[in-house]
Amino acid sequence: MSTFRHSIEACIPALRRYGRALTRDAETADDLVQDTLVRALRSEHLFHGGDIRAWMFTILTNLNRNRLRSLSRRPSTSPLEDDDAADLAGPEAGGRDIERALALLVEDQRHALLLVVLEGLSYREVAEVQGVPIGTVMSRLARARAQVKAYLDGERPALRRVK
Repeated sequence: MSTFRHSIEACIPALRRYGRALTRDAETADDLVQDTLVRALRSEHLFHGGDIRAWMFTILTNLNRNRLRSLSRRPSTSPLEDDDAADLAGPEAGGRDIERALALLVEDQRHALLLVVLEGLSYREVAEVQGVPIGTVMSRLARARAQVKAYLDGERPALRRVK
């Protein structure tokens, strides 16, 4: 097996984690990862060195954007959500709070936060994956962290005044 294919194979667990965090669905995430792997293997000639993980995350991110764009053209349906009791206690309560806090974030902020916290990418790698300057990544992370902290502390989101 070539070094390129071995490097891609080593990225699969991280791609699956990130895909599941993005899609919030294991089957959709696995399909997204499979499409990412197919695209990467077909595009081996386009990889000119550098960090293969960042390249793979870029492919996955772009495929997810295409998927979301395609879904936005379809009629919207809203899934039934289980109505969690406010007084829920136990270890599962904290996980649900964090999941809700992440769900409230703007997509770009959530993706940046997941790439740094979940996947351990550097700010520079996240900037490369998202195709933005490193300062934008730092801003997105700061805002995302502040919003998650505010949500977990029980603060209500601030309303913007429009003049």
